[in-house]
Amino acid sequence: MLKRFTGSLREDLPASVVVFLVALPLCLGIALASGVPPLAGVVSGIVGGIVIGLASGSHTSVSGPAAGLIVMVLAALDEFGYEGLLLVTVLAGGMQILFGAFKGGGLQRLFPKAVIQGMLVAIGIILILKQIPYAIGFHGDYEGATDFFQGDGRNTLSEIPFAIGHFHLGSLVVALVAFAILIGAPKIAFIAKRNWLPPALLAVVAGVLLHLLFSSVFPPLAIGPDLLVALPTGGLSEIQRELATPDFAMISQPAIWIAAVGIALVASVETLLCTEAVDGLDTQGRHTDPNRELLAQGLGNAIAGCLGGIPITAVIVRGSANVQAGAKSKMSAVLHGVYLLVAIFALGSVINMIPLAALAALLIVIGFRLASPTKVMSFMRRSPSHWVPFLTTVGVILFTDLLKGIGAGLVVSMLFVVISAARARRKVRAGEEVVLEVGPIVPWLSEKMMARVVDGARSEEGAVVTIDATDSDPINTDIRSNLDRVVEDAKKRGVSVTLEEAKESAA
Repeated sequence: MLKRFTGSLREDLPASVVVFLVALPLCLGIALASGVPPLAGVVSGIVGGIVIGLASGSHTSVSGPAAGLIVMVLAALDEFGYEGLLLVTVLAGGMQILFGAFKGGGLQRLFPKAVIQGMLVAIGIILILKQIPYAIGFHGDYEGATDFFQGDGRNTLSEIPFAIGHFHLGSLVVALVAFAILIGAPKIAFIAKRNWLPPALLAVVAGVLLHLLFSSVFPPLAIGPDLLVALPTGGLSEIQRELATPDFAMISQPAIWIAAVGIALVASVETLLCTEAVDGLDTQGRHTDPNRELLAQGLGNAIAGCLGGIPITAVIVRGSANVQAGAKSKMSAVLHGVYLLVAIFALGSVINMIPLAALAALLIVIGFRLASPTKVMSFMRRSPSHWVPFLTTVGVILFTDLLKGIGAGLVVSMLFVVISAARARRKVRAGEEVVLEVGPIVPWLSEKMMARVVDGARSEEGAVVTIDATDSDPINTDIRSNLDRVVEDAKKRGVSVTLEEAKESAA
């Protein structure tokens, strides 16, 4: 086993340094956006690297705190407090272990692409708006943060004009410089060719240098301690005081379990999507066992919650950086976790010079990528069966919460599937040539509805059914396999069935 881990150390060692440089600012930034101590984000990064890295079957994906869970973490923190959030994280980890044990590796296929993308867009919008106050140097006592349009006192929207009236010029300068680096650095060939110079790290380093410059040369722009990262620097005892432990006395509260189910589902879906994407980048063509990945993620979340960390998922930014840096095995992910562990003991005083405005700029850029206008317009150009569930998911999340938004988007998608199939069944029973237009794929329902339309042509000799999936999400392998059997059975009855797919949807 040791040989398996060390055999590719020549490639994994430099890759692990790159992932560490990418992960550190992200761990701090996600913690900032989640409303927990910065150390909680780093703890999750350590667990994601070492524990999940060792337990996972993935060779190249890297786990840690993720932007996709920020909204749910904020909601749990607001309702249950830090100790309650940790209990939710532990319970969510236990549920993920059960998902993996009971072969739930296809969990992400329960949700159509429109709903998943709608969720990410809504998270991106909320992330952007919540980080604007930090970017302009406002860090008041406002904790409200889970309601977008609602809330007692100031809410997410009303907080912005209030913050503008109390901005800090030094922090604003840091944020603007960080934005320029994050947007411009990838376009500079010298930087783009050097994986060990991630734009996120450059933005954070620039923020530190500006902080030092303002403190020594321009005192009016000096950034105070309340606008800087605050990691404990007094050793293990101070680290332990900074972090909390789960409050297991709250375990009987139904709301705790509901929150845990939500985080377990979203974390699992995000992990499965990310590992699938990173597997696609693997030059050796290796594939991750999704059930083992859920087991590993569940173990990681259960441990992270016990240690004071926030929920963890596989993260595409870290995973893609790992592949691009030349990693060959999971040793790269494990080593990056070790570096994070060393950093909280050896680099605390340096990390504490990072302005929150620099991290806010990083999170706003991440939010913009999640909610990019290009992504939104790509759905708006499609049929109503796609953009209606998409906008429903976005809108309901913004006005209520993430779980209700996902549920509403899923229900709307199901309605489109059922209505389309019902219309086609009426025609096929009348002996007409039928075209079943397939919109968003809801796998467990779409397969059944398509099969029922074809089966409805049983008594019609020479009946013709066309399944038009040119506007649908890609048809996955399981649905295609079952649909092929239905088609073959229909042919034996003299029913002609044709499946039309868009080129990018073809399996």
